[in-house]
Amino acid sequence: MHRRLVTSAVTAALCGTTLAGTATSASAAPQAVDCRKVKCVALTFDDGPVADTQRLLRVLNDRKVRSTFYVVGQNVQKKPSIVRDAALAGHQIGNHSWDHADLTKLSAAKVKSQLSRTDTAVKQATGKKPTTFRAPYGAHNATVRSAAGRPLVHWSVDTLDWKYRDPARIIKTVNQTTKPGDIILLHDIHRTTVDAVPGIIKALKARGFHFVTVDQLFAPAKLPSGKVTYHNRAAYRP
Repeated sequence: MHRRLVTSAVTAALCGTTLAGTATSASAAPQAVDCRKVKCVALTFDDGPVADTQRLLRVLNDRKVRSTFYVVGQNVQKKPSIVRDAALAGHQIGNHSWDHADLTKLSAAKVKSQLSRTDTAVKQATGKKPTTFRAPYGAHNATVRSAAGRPLVHWSVDTLDWKYRDPARIIKTVNQTTKPGDIILLHDIHRTTVDAVPGIIKALKARGFHFVTVDQLFAPAKLPSGKVTYHNRAAYRP
């Protein structure tokens, strides 16, 4: 990363504003939520960042919702400021490989390269490496799990937003299927998905859900490295 970008990012953080003005340091820290006592859900967004991710960040920030972004390394390299904005706003950043390859078809060395290149791009943008990983297409095997060297976080609610580009359908699917402890799969690369997010938030808030990052969903427990997690059904005990 160029020195000017690093300096701008640090200055933005200290001044309480991001480069694109979508969040402040005062709003960055997620509110303390104990998912063992209240209904929690984790919104996760795959495959970005893209230009429309900035609009999504504004939607989330306006509603004080924190989420987790599983980013593709080559997209981070193209749009590092968006990932920086997301991290400064309190969203969790996860690794989603370098170029969204089917990792089950690669050697262990190539899988590690996919993750390490993405780690580097995210660290250059945010100052931190991702601590969780989501395999592209949800495709994993023993080689992928071992090479990842961290928890694999998948999902329990599949919105199929890549197939059905219909905001109303996406909202209905989420509202009808979401249970406490769920991890919802969405893709910020689709405009219709971003269009659906306000409705998703409204519907789930009306049902008493709290929106948390993946790490918050499982806190105080730590996810095991090399294992695949789909949800945290044990979180909420009414």
